[in-house]
Amino acid sequence: MTELRVTVDDRDLEAVWTDNAPETRAALEDALSASGESTRWGDELYFDLSLDAPPENACEVVPEGAIAYWPVGEKLCLFWGETPASEGDEPRAAAPVTVVARVTEREPLENLESGGRVRLERSGE
Repeated sequence: MTELRVTVDDRDLEAVWTDNAPETRAALEDALSASGESTRWGDELYFDLSLDAPPENACEVVPEGAIAYWPVGEKLCLFWGETPASEGDEPRAAAPVTVVARVTEREPLENLESGGRVRLERSGE
């Protein structure tokens, strides 16, 4: 079952929570719906979002489709492919991030030309 809806400009994506960051997930759930103007860095979008959450199982290499929180920079990030920090074709953050969810389809983002407005909300909102 879809648990989150992610919108990037006019592109709607479904996402599901991951299980390895319960404190960050709870903080993000409390902040929903969350949105912002994003910046693009390779195949990553990020926008400002301040959450009261410590790093949990933080990593630099993330799965394709990862939705992650960067607590040091207070950014929410969406990864779907290579970034300037990647070694090979893996998605890699510039610094450790906490993965909280994953989009179920990355294809709608592949031809995205720039950043855009990103919105995360519970499904059904």
